[in-house]
Amino acid sequence: MSAASAPETKPKASAVARWLPLGLFVAFFVLVIVGLYWPADREVVSAFIGKPLPAFDLPPATEDKPGLATSQFKAGKPRLLNVFASWCVPCAVEAPQLAALAQQGIEIDGVAIRDRKEDLGRFLAQNGNPFARIGRDDLSQVQLAIGSSGVPETFVVDGKGIIRYQHIGEIRAEDVALILRKLAEAETGAE
Repeated sequence: MSAASAPETKPKASAVARWLPLGLFVAFFVLVIVGLYWPADREVVSAFIGKPLPAFDLPPATEDKPGLATSQFKAGKPRLLNVFASWCVPCAVEAPQLAALAQQGIEIDGVAIRDRKEDLGRFLAQNGNPFARIGRDDLSQVQLAIGSSGVPETFVVDGKGIIRYQHIGEIRAEDVALILRKLAEAETGAE
């Protein structure tokens, strides 16, 4: 009886082996097509939105600007908190947009990540300095505490010190309107 059943299973096994690569290829092809037509949502939603800034008091990162502390964000007016570094190429890309926002009266504070004063001074001289205050975060402690994973990142903080929006990556010209809208929402309390 076992001899009679052996020939039956062998042709089934070779048929499966013959069609398996084609089946795997078709499954992969379907996954690619589904991914192209229905891409995943790429927007990162920060767990820190709606939460207060953590307590910090950073020393000045440059000679000409004061340091930065959490208490300064509780002055009643929304502002931007920009996490940047002199060694960051996208930070130079967003410099014109930050300058444009500052010219519109938007208060921008900076957190310089793992930077040296002389390098930061050269960066700001070359790319402009839109910051009211710049705090030095040599160990990235504040950066990590606010949920920033890289540079540049910009946060809209309302007048009570609550994070209302997080912009990951450089601010491009097409992002300025969104940043202004988020600042206006932070001022009116809308979310």
